[in-house]
Amino acid sequence: MSAVARFRLSLRLALREMRGGLSGFYIFLACIALGTGAIAAVNSVAGSVTGAMAEQGQTILAGDIRFQINNRDVTPEEEAYFKSFGEVSRSDTIRSMARKADGSDQTLSEVKAVDGAYPLYGTLQFEPQTSPADALAQTNGAYGAIAAPDLLDRLKLKVGDELLAGNAKLRITGSLVKEPDALSEGFAFAPRLIVSRDALAAAGLVQTGSLIEHVFRVKLPAGTPMPADLKKKTDAAFPNSGIRIATSKNAAPALNDTISRFTEFLTLVGLTALIVGGSGVANAVRAYLDSKRGVIATFKCLGAPASTVTLIYMLQILMIAAVGILAGLVLGAVAPMIANRFLAEYLPVDPTPTLFPGALLIAALFGLLTAAGFAILPLGRAREVPATALFREQGFEPTRWPARPFAIAAGVVFLAIAGLAVFTAQDRRIALYFLGAIIVAFVVLRLVGVGIAALARRSPSFRSPVVRLALGNIHRPGALTGPVVLSLGLGLMLLVTLALIDGNMRRELQGSMAVRAPDYFFIDIQSRDLAGFEDVVKKSAPNAKLVEAPMLRGRLTALNGTDVSQIKAAESVRWVLNGDRGITYSDSVPENATVTQGAWWPKDYTGEPLVSFSEEEGKELGLKVGDTVTVNVLGRQITAKIANMRKVDWRSMGINFVMVFTPSTVKGAPHAWLATLTGSEADRKAENSVVHAVTNAYPGVTTINIKDAIDTVTKLTGQIALAIRVAASVALISSVLVLAGALAAGNRARIHDAVVLKTLGATRRTLIAAFGLEYALLGLATALFALIVGAAASYGVVHLIMTLPWRFDPMTAVLTAVLSLVVTVGVGLIGTWRVLGQKAAPILREL
Repeated sequence: MSAVARFRLSLRLALREMRGGLSGFYIFLACIALGTGAIAAVNSVAGSVTGAMAEQGQTILAGDIRFQINNRDVTPEEEAYFKSFGEVSRSDTIRSMARKADGSDQTLSEVKAVDGAYPLYGTLQFEPQTSPADALAQTNGAYGAIAAPDLLDRLKLKVGDELLAGNAKLRITGSLVKEPDALSEGFAFAPRLIVSRDALAAAGLVQTGSLIEHVFRVKLPAGTPMPADLKKKTDAAFPNSGIRIATSKNAAPALNDTISRFTEFLTLVGLTALIVGGSGVANAVRAYLDSKRGVIATFKCLGAPASTVTLIYMLQILMIAAVGILAGLVLGAVAPMIANRFLAEYLPVDPTPTLFPGALLIAALFGLLTAAGFAILPLGRAREVPATALFREQGFEPTRWPARPFAIAAGVVFLAIAGLAVFTAQDRRIALYFLGAIIVAFVVLRLVGVGIAALARRSPSFRSPVVRLALGNIHRPGALTGPVVLSLGLGLMLLVTLALIDGNMRRELQGSMAVRAPDYFFIDIQSRDLAGFEDVVKKSAPNAKLVEAPMLRGRLTALNGTDVSQIKAAESVRWVLNGDRGITYSDSVPENATVTQGAWWPKDYTGEPLVSFSEEEGKELGLKVGDTVTVNVLGRQITAKIANMRKVDWRSMGINFVMVFTPSTVKGAPHAWLATLTGSEADRKAENSVVHAVTNAYPGVTTINIKDAIDTVTKLTGQIALAIRVAASVALISSVLVLAGALAAGNRARIHDAVVLKTLGATRRTLIAAFGLEYALLGLATALFALIVGAAASYGVVHLIMTLPWRFDPMTAVLTAVLSLVVTVGVGLIGTWRVLGQKAAPILREL
């Protein structure tokens, strides 16, 4: 018979045998549909958001090109360069205190001053809606302002009321509804206050050393393509200028990177669920083949080659897998339509129902490869069993590896899964780490299962038949020990790891970090106001500790003479090289730092420029004592030698700098001061008195409440952690399905055991107690393993990577143990209940 004829025959027999329905394959379908659906949904939602951002790039950027300069004003040459591309709109953003007109209350705000051309694309939406020019115009001595609802709520103001910003009187003319370029502006810790550029000038907020962003948006003439090599040309025209560039093709690069990384993480979580579900696929296939042992024996006795029998059931499995994959793809296709309803408030999304073929294709490939890979091994084992053994009711216990071709085929499929995961990942290094972790986890879980069985085998003899039977079931051939540990272990381990990471981060943010952190940060203190500022603070909080430091803005341009653009720094330290950094000077070692290498310079030092560099960041950049760094400060290139390295406690949230220079190096440059206040009165009224006094005396000084900032970060961290836990729960659901599949696969052996024991006098109560104890022991052992590995993994992330203190949470241990017991005992007894109701005679006749 030719290969084509054999395939047709196998397909016809496979379809004929499937007329009986999908009985026995529901867990198979659920595992495939869940994993495929998770991957399809995550990538489809990400495609919807990123696609909408690409289509609405001009609106998100409020222009075709965005040039940004921080903490210094633009030069005439730079402004002329920006205008050479087309129509220009300028805005300036600075943090400042917004105050009620009577000075009775104040709050931090993000002041954005715009010109008459803003926005070049999109619409600035506010209520009541008028033209932005009219809303921001000066009327009766007050400038118009559009305030975010949060700002109005904090100050208990409404449209038509007046407020103060710096020295300017403002009248609220609208409540902000939507800012077209909010996404390209980045995350803000304070509510927005939009004013005109004339109002900002009248406020007098822009002073020496002010932390301000100057943004120039350009609208290209109609039909003009985006300039090629824009960044390269700009850097060549204005070297060391620190100009940042974004275009409408990638209007919010930071947000795009965040979405890409989050999508990659969730895709890997979905792949974890799919791989865990692969064990369920293998169990379902083994159980299905076990139920078809009479049919397989008949095929073989009628002369069907083993390859034909294998092909028949492989075709069945692939067709059933196609049903599960299709269900997952439907879920993935519908997910963007549901998610867009919730995301529309925060992100640009397209409400039109859209399919994302690329995302669906990737999910389908993962699902198909997983189903095939995990089905090959049980098929190979069934192929090797002779017909006589099948007629004698022997099953397909995985006592040995299948023939080499099947093992090789399974290996090729698993390599294809790994290759697809790496190929589709944004960061292939992370994907490789993930795949390595999955392999290690599977091997370790397998060894743990073997170890538990070995302990049960070597346990002392107990008089109770229930205990003896439970321990015997754990180590007997075909025991559920391996499947239970494998199925639940990975899901519980992931949940424990995430729970401990989340708990330690929350404890650090809300506990120790909040205790160590200062109460307030004061920025933009002018040198001429420093003495008066000290007097105001001391009168309002006489017992509090005030710490001050000069601050300039500088940008690293070279390390040991090598331009920073040529240096490939690790992601964790790239922030030091990107953009402006705060720098300072000091005669003495800062109080929250310790010199670890080199020595501090003597007081009144006036020699060559020296700098103290943060040890952690310095090591990651490959710097050591004696190396040189070049910093651009107000257009002046300063090259200083590293005199010492110091350990900086960034978690103190006090005044910390990567670089501290000798006073003689930068003291002559114009600069402002910043200060922290620690130990002010605990009640809110006393806290407000400090802010009230400083803001009214020096309107240009910005006060940041550290507790409010920590609360904002904690809330954001909690939302991210919740999303990650929800995604991780998919893996746990898949684990439960695998556990149910393992029980189904072992039902025939359980039926035989139960019938024999009942024949010998065992009661149903005895069997239930024995099975319950067996599942409880397996659940506790799995929970203990998950706690140990999850704790170790969370320790590595929290202490070694985040460098935060780590502490074990006993509640996590209790919840893990309870969850493991509920799942194993509950699912186990549900699956076993039918076994206990089997009549003895039919089973005994088959033995």
